[in-house]
Amino acid sequence: MDTRSDPVRVLIVDDDQLVRMALRLVLDGEADLTVVGEAADGDAAVDAIAQHRPDVVLMDIRMPGRDGISTTSEVLRNADPPRILMLTTFDSDDMVLGALRAGALGFVLKDTPPAQIIDAVRTVAAGDPTLSPAATARVIAAATASTPSDARRSAREAALAKLAALTERELDTARAIAEGLANSEIAERLHISVATVKAHTGSLLAKLAVDNRVQIALVVRDADD
Repeated sequence: MDTRSDPVRVLIVDDDQLVRMALRLVLDGEADLTVVGEAADGDAAVDAIAQHRPDVVLMDIRMPGRDGISTTSEVLRNADPPRILMLTTFDSDDMVLGALRAGALGFVLKDTPPAQIIDAVRTVAAGDPTLSPAATARVIAAATASTPSDARRSAREAALAKLAALTERELDTARAIAEGLANSEIAERLHISVATVKAHTGSLLAKLAVDNRVQIALVVRDADD
């Protein structure tokens, strides 16, 4: 959990008023979290983020007008952007991978138990991804199945080219990140220090031209497809 003294500022973006109301009740009940605003669509979300400067945005993936993916892409191009946690249902599997590529740090299902949503917000606020391995596997499988073979081949070639520029240790670290291992677990597996894992991760972000650990994992998964 983030160690900041001020509460984590959360903005809720969803076109369903009942969903927004339920999430506000859940999050505002925690001393270290505070909901600073709501928005019902992507355009309103951009304005609300500029106005309220949240730390975390709970972003619905499917909304009338601008969807959560394009909104996330725009928001994350700004200086000092908030962390994005996507809200989804499994009938939008095909869009989650696009959201992660856009820079979202993770996703939670709308019917996730309240305690897990709270934990996910805290995790993302600390800058860490929050992905259920089982859910992630299903999402990637669904997205891959709906992607034309030529596009998958092109993505694989691009990913392999990026990975070819890595050192052996960086590649080992990237593969461990793709498995969902924490820094301490990677350090134990590779017999290196946590500080070295963090250094390798920083190098990976630069060499792969990505913004977070989730996107590192996606490059590895594209290469293995």
